[in-house]
Amino acid sequence: MTVHDHPQRHTGFRFPSLRRAGTAPAAGETTATATATRAYMFAGLRILTGFVFLWAFLDKTFGLGYATGSGKSWIDGGSPTKGFLGGVAAGPMESTFHDWAGAAWADWLFMLGLLGIGLALVSGIALRLAAVAGTGMMALMWIAEWPPAKHLSDGSVSMSTNPFADYHLIYAIVLIALAVAGAGATWGLGKAWARLPLVSRNRWLL
Repeated sequence: MTVHDHPQRHTGFRFPSLRRAGTAPAAGETTATATATRAYMFAGLRILTGFVFLWAFLDKTFGLGYATGSGKSWIDGGSPTKGFLGGVAAGPMESTFHDWAGAAWADWLFMLGLLGIGLALVSGIALRLAAVAGTGMMALMWIAEWPPAKHLSDGSVSMSTNPFADYHLIYAIVLIALAVAGAGATWGLGKAWARLPLVSRNRWLL
C-alpha cells in the first residue's frame, strides 16, 4: 500500500496560534490601561478634595449645621476666622493670629480661598494656582495648630498626635500632586481650559 503525501488536503483539527490569540495582554494595552486607571483615580481624588473645600465654604457661609451652626454663619454676621484664629494657643504666630481673628480682610481672604480652590478642583481648571493658594492656606493653618507643641501656652496638654504630619500637610501634598499630574483633563474642563489663548500664553494658569 502506497501512502501519497497531499499537504493541501490536511483537514485535521488545529490548535489556535498563541501568537495571534494569546491570553496575556500586549505591553501597550497594559500601559494604556494603567494610564487610564491612574487618570480616573486622580480625577476622583481631585473632585473629592474640591468638595472638601467647597463644603467648608458653604457651611461657613450659610450655617448648614455642621462645623457652623445656624445663626452663626457668615451671612448672619458671624466671622469665619474669629473662632479658629482666636483659639490659637501655641506656636510662634499665636499673637499674630489673635490680631487677625475676625478681621474683615482675613474673613474675605479665607472664604474666597475656600471657594476658589474648591471650584478649581471640582471643575479641573487652574490647578497650579489652586495648589499654590491651597498650600499657602494649609501652611498657615498648620502653624496655627502647631503640631510640634506638646503643651499649649496655658500649660495644658496640646493633644497633638504627631509633631509634623497632620491633615493640613496631607491636603497640601494632594493639591501639589493633582497639579503636577494634570488631573483636570479627566472628568473636568482641563483640556478646554488649556486651549484658551490666555492660558496657552501663560502656562502657570494651568
